Amino acid sequence: MSTCRQPGCTGTIEEGYCDLCGHAAAPAQPPAQTPQTGHAPHPGHMPPAGPVSGNGGPSTGGPATGPSIGGPATSPSTGRPVTGPASSGRSRAGVLAELADLPSVPYRDPQSAVLADPEVPEDKRFCSNPACEQPIGRSRQGRPGLTDGFCPHCRTPFSFTPKLAGNDLVAGQYRVLGCLAHGGLGWIYLAADENLDGRWVVLKGLLNTADAEALAAAEAERRFLTTVDHPNIVKIFNFQRSAGLGYIVMEYVGGQSLHELRRQGTLPLREVLMYGREILRAFAYLHEQGLVYCDLKPANVIRVGRRLKLIDLGAVQRIGSPPGSGWATPGYHAPELDSRPSSVTSDLYTVGRTLAVLAVPGFSPARNGVEMPLPDDCGDTSFTRLLRRATAADPADRFQSAEEMEAQLVGVLREVSALADGVPYPAPSALFGPERIAAGAALSEDPAKVFDALDPRAAAAALPVPLADPADPAAGALAGLVGRDPAQLVAQVTAMPTTPETLLTRARLLAEQALPEAGQAVDEARRALPGDWRVTWYEAVHALARGLTGEAVTLFDRCVSLLPGECAPKLGLAFALESERQDPVHWYERVWRVDRAFVSAAFGLARAGRAEALDEVPASSSHWVAAQLAAVASVARPELRPGLRARPGAVTPAELSAAADRLDHLADLDPRRRDAMTAEVLRAALTWLDSMSGPPQGVRVAGADFTVPAVRRRLEEIYRRLAAGAESRRERRELVDRANAVRPWTWV
Repeated sequence: MSTCRQPGCTGTIEEGYCDLCGHAAAPAQPPAQTPQTGHAPHPGHMPPAGPVSGNGGPSTGGPATGPSIGGPATSPSTGRPVTGPASSGRSRAGVLAELADLPSVPYRDPQSAVLADPEVPEDKRFCSNPACEQPIGRSRQGRPGLTDGFCPHCRTPFSFTPKLAGNDLVAGQYRVLGCLAHGGLGWIYLAADENLDGRWVVLKGLLNTADAEALAAAEAERRFLTTVDHPNIVKIFNFQRSAGLGYIVMEYVGGQSLHELRRQGTLPLREVLMYGREILRAFAYLHEQGLVYCDLKPANVIRVGRRLKLIDLGAVQRIGSPPGSGWATPGYHAPELDSRPSSVTSDLYTVGRTLAVLAVPGFSPARNGVEMPLPDDCGDTSFTRLLRRATAADPADRFQSAEEMEAQLVGVLREVSALADGVPYPAPSALFGPERIAAGAALSEDPAKVFDALDPRAAAAALPVPLADPADPAAGALAGLVGRDPAQLVAQVTAMPTTPETLLTRARLLAEQALPEAGQAVDEARRALPGDWRVTWYEAVHALARGLTGEAVTLFDRCVSLLPGECAPKLGLAFALESERQDPVHWYERVWRVDRAFVSAAFGLARAGRAEALDEVPASSSHWVAAQLAAVASVARPELRPGLRARPGAVTPAELSAAADRLDHLADLDPRRRDAMTAEVLRAALTWLDSMSGPPQGVRVAGADFTVPAVRRRLEEIYRRLAAGAESRRERRELVDRANAVRPWTWV
């Protein structure tokens, strides 16, 4: 890596581009002159198209809430650190890589961002006293509103005038160019650091210097925010005083805020999810430091070059700060903030609301100061469930850590990307193991059907198993379980010391087999591990294995809402819906599009009439041959028609010929199995010929011309070969009878 050579930029070159300003690597430029009032600023470092680092918009004082949560992030149910699916590095088409894959946001000339006449609009002037908050400084009877004075309602002093002007020098170091913007905690000024070759910085003063609460907030920033150091968070350099007033000196961030990007139209969902990922990384860092951001909204997030930055740290406070000590924005802050301290869950609430504003057309977070509920449909079913969990009314129902939310958000991003691009985006899950078997993959013994109805118990046994906590005392012993008999395995687990993992493993073994003690084992796990999503999962598995499919639908649906980025709950819900005779295609489709390792989803789609999914089973899969045979059967068994074929006679000679060719290409297929399936294809060909006036021209099937005599001869040959290898006299006689029945008619 090398330092960016754009004038005024402090970024570094990574892969040919600056990680801060987004410019390509360039030759060294002559040192820039320190900007002065009336002089041209640095040509390569332009201002934001919207808000800059500092306060991104007006906020209202409000209490913060939620239980105090400190230390490392943990799962809401297991108490162990949560990690998401592997997502580092660059993925296919770049959609799952970093924000750097998006086009860089251009800069503008800093002078164009400086306000010529800095003034707080009258409709933004309110009393800073939280008990008052009445409009102040308004025009009356043709007279302009006062910018300095006292609130007529509570006599609290106010001042809306900036205290710095162009060319002012703060602390003998920072040369002011002018005002950039204003917000809830203060004016924002663009300045140049004359001690560092004119590096651009931002000075944030106080909107109302007589406001004790604002002064306290500034002092809080001075104490601990200078230690915050994260690439997605604006850097606080210093805290200086000038003429008795305090100013925070922070990194200059030039770019466009997400608020301004959103004003140009609803943002693409994949882009929004990328932004959410960057925000959550910054939140995870703050939470690890024992801090909460408190006031996330689109105006407080800026696209700078190829990176995202959180600005306006004025509302940041310690986790567990008392109610009323924080700042929040109506429509974004968590509802419990009126009575509880700020918390990680209240912080994540603002992430959910911010993502909704960015991605959902027509959604307004608040009207007349009242929070508006999320719409029923936020554009994508998994994204909707992600938002609903993040913004649940009860903090205990939300994501409990930024890492946990990021893991599910990345899963939703993979799903959205797979559906949009038509290519899978698989990744190992941090919560579930792989699919164990392909449920419902066997062909039916009934020649009139491709598949039998899905067996709920077999489906329950096919589902992935939640991963065990490696820190559990019994984890090693559980990994060494030996045996196939469920009763034997249950006995081994029961003999172990009671730990969370032994309770859950015993519940799983009993639930999958629908054994009598399963209900009691699940109840014991629920009492010992309240709120653990795995207990809900095993309740759902138990209901499915017992054939209580309606109950299983409800429970698996709950699991999908808890883990909207995971494939396993969606597969379980699809199994339950199919067993309940409801439409499962939506969920099978989502699982299959994301990860082709879930072969059960492909067979589920085939059972529902989407036989083309069988062709997408990878050749490397152990179920590839079964998928190929099922694809042949879907053509050869036209009597089936429960969706695989819409009407009798829909099969064509070309499809029958292709089905026979498919069998020829299955090199590892047992010869007897190949002959049996080829015979089915030939019988379907005879059925077609019997219903049509003449044979098709130039078509062959299974090595024979597509004519009645040729197909009959080929079918007779196969039946006699099968009869020669029959395992019983009865089977041999049946096959000989079939051969005689299809033998072409002759005079001898």
